[in-house]
Amino acid sequence: MSKQTTEQNTLTHDMQYLQLLSNSFPTIASASTEIINLEAIMNLPKGTEHFLADLHGESEAFLHVLKNASGNIKRKVTELFAGDIRDKERKELCTLIYYPEQKIELIKASEPDIEDWYHITIHRLVAVCRDVSSKYTRSKVRKALPQDFGYIIEELLHERTDDNDKAAYVSVIVDTIISTGRADDFIIALCNVIQRLAIDQLHILGDIYDRGPGAHIILDTMRQYHSWDIQWGNHDILWMGACAGNDACICNVLRLSLRYANLATLEEGYGINLVPLATFAMDVYGDDPCEEFVPILLKGNTLDEKTMRLTAQMHKAITIIQFKTEAQILNRRKEWQMQDRCLLDAIDYEKGVCRLGDKEYQMSSCNFPTIDLQAPSRLTPEEEQLMQKLHHSFRVCEKLRKHIKMLLSHGCMYQVSNHNLLFHASCPLNADGSLKDVELYQGKKYHGMELMHNIGMVIRAAFNTDSDPELRQFAKDYFLYLWCGKDSPLFDKSKMATFERYFLLDRETYKEEKGYYFQLRDDEAICDRILDAFGVEGPNRHIINGHVPVHASKGENPIKANGKLMVIDGGFSEAYHHETGIAGYTLVYHSRGFQLVQHEPFTSTTDAIQKGTDIKSTTQLVELSAHRMLVADTDRGVELRSQVRDLRELLYCYRHGILKEKEKK
Repeated sequence: MSKQTTEQNTLTHDMQYLQLLSNSFPTIASASTEIINLEAIMNLPKGTEHFLADLHGESEAFLHVLKNASGNIKRKVTELFAGDIRDKERKELCTLIYYPEQKIELIKASEPDIEDWYHITIHRLVAVCRDVSSKYTRSKVRKALPQDFGYIIEELLHERTDDNDKAAYVSVIVDTIISTGRADDFIIALCNVIQRLAIDQLHILGDIYDRGPGAHIILDTMRQYHSWDIQWGNHDILWMGACAGNDACICNVLRLSLRYANLATLEEGYGINLVPLATFAMDVYGDDPCEEFVPILLKGNTLDEKTMRLTAQMHKAITIIQFKTEAQILNRRKEWQMQDRCLLDAIDYEKGVCRLGDKEYQMSSCNFPTIDLQAPSRLTPEEEQLMQKLHHSFRVCEKLRKHIKMLLSHGCMYQVSNHNLLFHASCPLNADGSLKDVELYQGKKYHGMELMHNIGMVIRAAFNTDSDPELRQFAKDYFLYLWCGKDSPLFDKSKMATFERYFLLDRETYKEEKGYYFQLRDDEAICDRILDAFGVEGPNRHIINGHVPVHASKGENPIKANGKLMVIDGGFSEAYHHETGIAGYTLVYHSRGFQLVQHEPFTSTTDAIQKGTDIKSTTQLVELSAHRMLVADTDRGVELRSQVRDLRELLYCYRHGILKEKEKK
């Protein structure tokens, strides 16, 4: 077959599309230049991706991991300057890169020759910046540079002092930066560029919210972050439901915050007014010791006796209202078959027992002054009034709406990225490992990828004022099912034993049987079946999850199914540290393969700045590639090859007179 015939066979595009493409590339020269550019990009090393899960409001630890790129910046500084500068100086340089504004102020207060320090530091920072930018095109690096210093940084990155002809040029640039009083700003700008380029793409596998005090700080940070995505977790869904106006979700959000005496996100982050709840709790439970509801205090959180008592009273008040509002939804949505979770109906208030199935269990207490024995799930007028106020606070909070909108725009239930399938918790399975059909809306059933996609569409319908009213109401209710429903991909357990843990003495009732996904996920064949169902291709494909903390201290391995599955919930939240023995994982996927970084607990930002303490991290090689992966091997490479094909068809049209080149204006 002749070359011309081959080219003719490749001309498959609609001419209208090629005519549109010719507006961007009007000549043979411009189209050829773009092909050269794209082919060159495809032969660069792939960018470094970081995967994090289950942040649970631990903003200080999360921000530090972003700043130190999960230990990658420290590693690069060590490689660059090993043998040239002392350990103390390398440590100081790393701290400067992480916290430039604060560290500069400390150094200026103690450094006797600040100009000499400026000279040395700027040259070292340029070397680090040159290293982290080496895998990117000049164009991409240029876009990451700050406007004020973009040209200067670019010059320093591409001129080397070992070239005698350029040494004086570089020296004058640095001298002038210092003499014009711009050294502090320039150093800060360089440090921020290093942080920016050290992580090319950030994947958050759900659960930004609850337990820790800084979920709103994490989301404020992500608003400015260059490239990230999120696969929604069950705790994110809870807050999304609260924002959408689901009263049961609102109650759960408040209960979890009170359980850990963590009101910072509610009050400081979103300005939710808790005075009505406090007033109600003191009136109704003033004489109740509320022993089951004494909050769990985490690191650095202390409460005086009076505040502890009030918090416990508020905790109990909102928990009882939660059980009532949940029962109202579960009775309305009988198709979920969860009426057995309406446990206020199952209590014998005189005997002080609760019936589960065919057995009665002793309750720890039975003081429920707001329960109507004829209608246990009915709110009292005072509870109705309280919920109206709380509902209003969540619905009108502009900052919460902005954060939830951001989760919707950057997130979904799952994502396939560079041969990796990402979702927070589970993909519902049958006992034989086949994908389980789960009923969603109006009796329609879905499994696997279709289930995840359609759940995502239902979630979005809750926030879309143009949605069908019936669908919108279902969507609002469905947040509760996603939180605690048996076949929810974000829960996937037999029940959520919240009531049992608060009120029943028999600990056997606390058990939550995990779904078949969690029972079978160590089977490589099962993982391959799921990957096939989601259309994930390639010899080195993986499922990456969070949700269930990995008990590293007990020897549990986060790498499962012969490397096909990686579970990266290592317990960022302090509440899990005693279970996991560590303080979180970062999975790093760079051009050489996968590395799992295991983090020790973070002390504080203040210690990091003043003492130079860093998160101690241990790196485990998970999977190394036989060849260095290039952009061509990624999803971006697929897009670029498609663009190259289009441009080659455009060239064919130009060269054979099918389209005419346009004159430059």
